[in-house]
Amino acid sequence: MSQPRLELLGITGDEEALYRRLLRQSVGDDHDQVAGTTDRTGTTDGTAARTADRLVELGLATRNRTGVLRPVAPARAVEHLIDNRLDALREELDDAVRTSGVVESLQQERRTAPARRPPGEAHVIQQIEGMDAVRAVIDELTFFARSESLTTNPTGIISRESADFSRPVDLRVLRRGVRMRTLMAAPALDDRATLTYLHELAGKGAEIRISHQPLERMIICDRSAALTPLDRAHTAKGALLIREPGLVATLVALFDRMWAMAQELPTPDDEPPTEIERRILRSLYTADKDESGARDLGISVRTYRKHVASLMARLRATNRFQAALLAQERGWL
Repeated sequence: MSQPRLELLGITGDEEALYRRLLRQSVGDDHDQVAGTTDRTGTTDGTAARTADRLVELGLATRNRTGVLRPVAPARAVEHLIDNRLDALREELDDAVRTSGVVESLQQERRTAPARRPPGEAHVIQQIEGMDAVRAVIDELTFFARSESLTTNPTGIISRESADFSRPVDLRVLRRGVRMRTLMAAPALDDRATLTYLHELAGKGAEIRISHQPLERMIICDRSAALTPLDRAHTAKGALLIREPGLVATLVALFDRMWAMAQELPTPDDEPPTEIERRILRSLYTADKDESGARDLGISVRTYRKHVASLMARLRATNRFQAALLAQERGWL
């Protein structure tokens, strides 16, 4: 029976051969650094190094601080490959839809009501009522964005529901090469779920800053259309869709001033651990099993393991004991 291949997930033969070779090697073997070696398949040193770089890019391997290549666990590696293929397919479909004009055609079906304004007068300001209608407008604006997307979040918190709605929209915009700038209020720094989502976007190319000054809520696309809330205190009521060039330019200038006063989003490595994370790091010295560590902290094993995985990723540690040592070196303990 032939061995299953990874070609269907977009992997070349050399890339798969190197990944399988890394999996076969001992976990403690440090001679798996590819640069400077020749693959058993006969590839040259330079080719092997490029293949190794490609594995890291695809999420199939990682490098430690000394440059040693380590394989990512097979289940996680395949998950990365699937995500990569889905992203490529989504981008291909987005491009096909944009060039076909199908969305414009469907929108035209809604424009059958007779115009109430004199011929030639555009709808420069529209009132959009209800969150469902507002989200539909956001989806439409971002779909057609070509150069820039500006967004503010005065609360600084992105709920799970909001993240689930925003993720496909945001990633679609970033895949098209649209410049995305997002301003978050300071509470974002204290909310782990929000920071995780922001770092996900930043990793895809978004520019994100944290403001310690009050923010005005707005979304601006291509400096030609803007959304602002009908009621600042009750944003669920709806929004104003503004296309009047002078008003949009004023909002862009306001955004730029708020942007200039904000600070860069801290990288994951710069973020100090929360109190529960500090306790978990200490438990890595003392607890011999996850179950005992979770029991000592009064949390579930699943939650404990989730925190440990997050901390190891932030510290770039290959095992839990190393994570504890690196945390101590950073002054986290």
